[in-house]
Amino acid sequence: MAKIYITLAVLLLALCAETPSAFAQTLYQGPGTYSTYGNQTYGPGGTQSQYGNQLYTPQGTYSTYGNQTYGPGGGVSSTYGNTTYGPNGSTTTTYGNQTYITTPSGGRSICSQYGNQTFCN
Repeated sequence: MAKIYITLAVLLLALCAETPSAFAQTLYQGPGTYSTYGNQTYGPGGTQSQYGNQLYTPQGTYSTYGNQTYGPGGGVSSTYGNTTYGPNGSTTTTYGNQTYITTPSGGRSICSQYGNQTFCN
């Protein structure tokens, strides 16, 4: 259940902290390995594809305008600097090649990015 809850939290990970605009973004789908090739990311929950400001995932489509991302369920997440705030109080913060995901219930995951691969616990 926690995996589904985090998935719906509209948490976006920048796959490259130095130049996030040059890379696709991915929706956290739970622990595992995420591999990015061009505009597609293959993760534990399925394939995600980015076209412009839209991210297509098995969970639905996410649209980003400025610092806000609108999810398929009507949730809105906002990004300020290196932190994204989800609609339910979740946060995602990136430092260098590591991203820390915290849920309202206190759960925490860490994702580390190396080249085109991201590893999440």
